[in-house]
Amino acid sequence: MAVLKYSRQREAIYNNLRQRKDHPTADMIFADIRKDFPNISLGTVYRNLSLLSDLGKIQKLAADGIADRFDGNVLPHDHFICRKCGAMTDMDFVDTERFKEEAARRFDGEIESCSIVFYGICADCKKKEAMNLSEESYSSTAQKSTETQPAV
Repeated sequence: MAVLKYSRQREAIYNNLRQRKDHPTADMIFADIRKDFPNISLGTVYRNLSLLSDLGKIQKLAADGIADRFDGNVLPHDHFICRKCGAMTDMDFVDTERFKEEAARRFDGEIESCSIVFYGICADCKKKEAMNLSEESYSSTAQKSTETQPAV
């Protein structure tokens, strides 16, 4: 296997990702990296993310309906994806070993790893939804109140 040539840009991309917990898209990383490397291209960011993923240094996370996300944490863990805003969160408390063992009992092949993705609505979106409902309720009540008052 050929030795990989050192790249300051690749190192910056890797370090940026390792310091984050928000599972950024390539575009988000590109916006950060451009501060230190104004001439870097989005293609360079994509190529380096792909290479880092292939080398097992980072995880590429693909899910339906959202852009690929990247994770600097390569230890086994699971994720939650919000169906409203697309936010991705680590779910470290899930016992995936149990699922992996059960799957291995029912599968003739060899299972090497397991990752679970939960989908739903995140706490921030639930709060926004609740605020919107109470604003609509208030608005509706206020409207009815003005409609029932007698004209002077």
